Amino acid sequence: MNKVSIIIPIYNSEQYLSVCIDSVISQSYNNIEVICIDDGSKDNSASILDEYKKKDCRIVVVHQKNAGVSAVRNRAMEIATGDYVMFVDSDDWIDHDAIEKTLLYSIENELDIC
Repeated sequence: MNKVSIIIPIYNSEQYLSVCIDSVISQSYNNIEVICIDDGSKDNSASILDEYKKKDCRIVVVHQKNAGVSAVRNRAMEIATGDYVMFVDSDDWIDHDAIEKTLLYSIENELDIC
């Protein structure tokens, strides 16, 4: 079973963060790791992430000084252990079967990127 790494860059996203993370951890496809990089948030994003990490062992949290979204994504790629990678913004959410459908489509069509 293929593992999917979901990378979520976070900066001052407390207003949306729970909806985003809930949508990711409640996927129909559950062989995932969720890499959350807090890019020096000044709101409660960091504490929200730490609470989620306590509840779900698939969540990896990294706190760092603000470096920008590109640096965050690059840092997360160094950590990722999945066969596939998906990026989700912290102010978004994904449908319950988004990972399953995307993975199946990618495999069936032998895609490197989807």
